[in-house]
Amino acid sequence: MKIYRLHKKQKLPISIQESWEFLSDPKNLKTITPDYMGFNILSGADKPMYPGQIIQYIVTPVMGIKTKWVTEITHVQNLKYFVDEQRFGPYSLWHHKHFISEIDGGIEMEDIIDYKLPFGILGQLFHPIIVKPKLEEIFNYRKKKLEELFGTYK
Repeated sequence: MKIYRLHKKQKLPISIQESWEFLSDPKNLKTITPDYMGFNILSGADKPMYPGQIIQYIVTPVMGIKTKWVTEITHVQNLKYFVDEQRFGPYSLWHHKHFISEIDGGIEMEDIIDYKLPFGILGQLFHPIIVKPKLEEIFNYRKKKLEELFGTYK
């Protein structure tokens, strides 16, 4: 069983409060997701984030194939971190930790995603040619979009 990890960090010139308000609001995920993914929240994003919250989405990650994705917010520590875990969707495992910390002149965000692909060895073969590049592309888009919204950290 191969478990992969994606680890990203980004600094933004905003307050911890402003970053938390934006990043912990599930409705803002659409804003920082590439349009071609057809991201649409079906339910669960109508309240502030809390442990046990179930959020349902539709995404179109590859080849125009619509996929239902259900995540649960499993941990929340106000102004510090939250964790979402896939309950139903394209991965065998998806565990995404979002950390936010104050630094001089802004905040540092850290995303740590541990994930496993379905289909055994076939999934492992697709990882370097489809899955990993697609995740990198999505998180690069997110970085760029957050800099457009909040500015570039100096």
